[in-house]
Amino acid sequence: MSAPRAPQQTTVHNNCGERAVGKVLTRLLPFAMLLLFVNLLDRSNISYAALQMNEDLGFTPAVYGFAAGVFFLGYFLFELPSNLILARVGGRLWLARIAISWGLVAMAMGWVNTATSLYIARFLLGVAEAGLLPGLLYFLSLWIPGAQRAFAYSLLLSITAVASILGGPIATGLMELDGLGGFRGWQLVFVVEGIATITLGLVTLRVLPDTPLQARWLDPSEQRWLTETIAAEHAAKSRTGATTLRQGLLDRRVLMITVVSFFFVCCNFGTVFWLPQIIKSLGDLTNLQVGAISAIPYMLGGMAMVLWGRHSDRSGDRKWHLAGSAAVASVAYLWAALAPTSEHSFIALCVATAAIWSMFGVFWALTGDLLGGIAAAAGMAVINSFASLGGFVGPYLIGFLKERTQSFTGGLLALAAFAGITAVLAIFLRNYGTEQECTTAASRSARQNSTAH
Repeated sequence: MSAPRAPQQTTVHNNCGERAVGKVLTRLLPFAMLLLFVNLLDRSNISYAALQMNEDLGFTPAVYGFAAGVFFLGYFLFELPSNLILARVGGRLWLARIAISWGLVAMAMGWVNTATSLYIARFLLGVAEAGLLPGLLYFLSLWIPGAQRAFAYSLLLSITAVASILGGPIATGLMELDGLGGFRGWQLVFVVEGIATITLGLVTLRVLPDTPLQARWLDPSEQRWLTETIAAEHAAKSRTGATTLRQGLLDRRVLMITVVSFFFVCCNFGTVFWLPQIIKSLGDLTNLQVGAISAIPYMLGGMAMVLWGRHSDRSGDRKWHLAGSAAVASVAYLWAALAPTSEHSFIALCVATAAIWSMFGVFWALTGDLLGGIAAAAGMAVINSFASLGGFVGPYLIGFLKERTQSFTGGLLALAAFAGITAVLAIFLRNYGTEQECTTAASRSARQNSTAH
């Protein structure tokens, strides 16, 4: 008599799980995306402010490139401590702290007047922002089961495309208000966007719960399902993945993933921080036109990220999706560097941007397949912090080559090389089968709990 009831119990339980995950995706994921959206605006708005700021303050390409990249040195140094503190005190308090502090530093950027003050402000901005992305990834891993996590990560990171699409028009639009309140346009970019960030940080303190048991918008059965499912996944990962602090820092699989992330982040931020100036060098364009045209590669990148992430989930493959994307990006950067016309160069940049951005959701899904517990907090921070060094190397190298050659050709060739190295290294990764095992274990535990309840 008990056998016929089991499918019904499983169906009821699955419905509970679907409702719980659905609520998390509609309640928490949009807020996490908003935090990351504002973060990306404040991190990269210097690329648009530089169109006016460099001339006002007499900054050379090398000065700008170093300032754009030194942000990531501060980010690198404080990423791991930040994420370990978040794991201890909870996401609500620490994510709010990150937002409020980086908003204050972003506002201060409006008063820089020398290269040294710009370097200090950008370094402190990196210190303040350290831990946001791995913190969000770790925080969401406490709420979203592995079977849905890759798609959720892709959706979260797709906001980078939205930020890049809207970042240009927002920044250049603020620059058009030049003279308002006695501020130059580039100063308004920093001050206005900094105020918006501080406001969002204060909202975070009020609306973000730390655990499913604190979420009033989940009913008790949904709270119980999420808590038990995540616990079952962690137990399964402890057998095949990395779950201890030491593993999160020193496991050879984590180290290999870290090296891969460094090279493709070189490509990503080398593109992000220089794309407006590369586009402007292709023709006689206004700042507003540059902002609008810059949105096209990022729109394609956001679409590629979600579609490629979903395809990776359905196929069960991670490494070949990463290697394939990196190979396409390498060829596209090479094409952009050697293209005979500005139109061909722009098309190549669109392809390269879409290929690089398609990697992010898949990359963090692969990382999530491996890491669990405190290893996830530590490992994601370590990976992202070393990757952030790529955010220093990429922009600075392009600035250095631009100043030496008076052309972006050398910088684009360097990005092609970085993407090619990424493709080769990705081949040596493996598909960590922990997600399937965790999901199976979670389902088994869930059936047992459903029967017990």
